[in-house]
Amino acid sequence: MAPQRVSSRTEPAAPLADRFDFWVFDFDGTIVDTEWWYVESLLSEVTAAVGHHLSPEQAYAFWHGIGGPRTGLLEGWGIDPPSFWGALDRIEDPTARAAATYLHGDAAQLIDRLQAASVPIGVVTHSPPQLAAAVQSALALEGTFDVFVSCSDRLGWKPDPAPVRHAMDVLGVSESDAGVMVGDGDADLGAAWAAGLQVIHIDRHGHERRGHCVLGDHRVGDLTRCLE
Repeated sequence: MAPQRVSSRTEPAAPLADRFDFWVFDFDGTIVDTEWWYVESLLSEVTAAVGHHLSPEQAYAFWHGIGGPRTGLLEGWGIDPPSFWGALDRIEDPTARAAATYLHGDAAQLIDRLQAASVPIGVVTHSPPQLAAAVQSALALEGTFDVFVSCSDRLGWKPDPAPVRHAMDVLGVSESDAGVMVGDGDADLGAAWAAGLQVIHIDRHGHERRGHCVLGDHRVGDLTRCLE
């Protein structure tokens, strides 16, 4: 009897969308973003209120969290963080912010795929509750997520994994389940790894502009890559 031939071909890996029991997303910069004209106007008003001015490059780095934690960036530019954050809270109108915010199409496609498969979906964001609620309402995202967690002094702030673990508790999952977090910044990745999740880094800006590579288990420039 002739020996059986063993195929050397390997089966293609399943799409990322089909590999995990639950998903956790960052919000701003990952699922949604804000029109730049609004960002420029807001930051100009806030920095003027505290006696400073940001260059276009500084404004971009601050808004997108490029170059380090935002509080550290403010300190490096000679801006008192408590004064800045206080002015931002006073000046920003959640309704105006929501009207200038848009949903990333690639994020919408991925979320639709996960929902169709009844995969639990959570969000963990630094966006305050009143702002996040206004954005969800404006973009018809209410009810889209099984849990929506706004970080706080009580819950902790990413990269502290506590807010991610809180979301997992609400979802009814644990580290023994296959989970993944999608985010655009170092803090998202740090929180996810510390909570026992894999990480998908969505790189919407490029490492050249960021100044360094954000290391994740997976890196994509478009979330539709998770469907392939």
